[in-house]
Amino acid sequence: HTFSGSDMGGHHGPKQTRVQDATIEKDVPVSLEDIAKGVEKKMKISRRVYDETGNSKAEEKVLTITVKPGWKAGTKITFAREGDKIPGKIPADIAFVIRDKPHPTFTRDGSNIVYTHKMSLRDALCGTVIEVPTLDGRKVGINLMDDVVKPSSTKKLQGYGLPFPKEPSKKGDLVVKFDIQFPDRISSAAKDVLSDILAKK
Repeated sequence: HTFSGSDMGGHHGPKQTRVQDATIEKDVPVSLEDIAKGVEKKMKISRRVYDETGNSKAEEKVLTITVKPGWKAGTKITFAREGDKIPGKIPADIAFVIRDKPHPTFTRDGSNIVYTHKMSLRDALCGTVIEVPTLDGRKVGINLMDDVVKPSSTKKLQGYGLPFPKEPSKKGDLVVKFDIQFPDRISSAAKDVLSDILAKK
């Protein structure tokens, strides 16, 4: 039993619907420094072009992705119909997906960046001044002389994070977390002193 064009729920038009292959996704790792400023990435793609007889040739092309400042991981840039060309089929779209390249110093939390500072128990209890690296390579001092730094403590440097994607003139924060190095053992003499001091409320 065959349907004529008009029987298909009122769907008129050509009998043959061209099928498009599923979108091809490719990850693009981008460093936090590049996310901070924005960057152009040139991606070379290769596709096969088939003719009616089934012969094919490779075709190379360079696509330029303009990564805007502050773009979040998972942002997709789609180039329509750049996949393999096969007669009677619509070439697949190619989507490039922005991924955060691991950073030696910072991790990313939305538009904030997080830096974990290692410090001794002595500095955590007695106070210290630390230098915090920033994305542009400078260091910023934070005075902790009057603070007791707890493992849950954080400090914020406002405006030292990544640009907001929708409002690149504004930036997130640099959040400083602390990794307090507890000693493995304490001598008996030190224990007596510490016990004495810590007992006095």
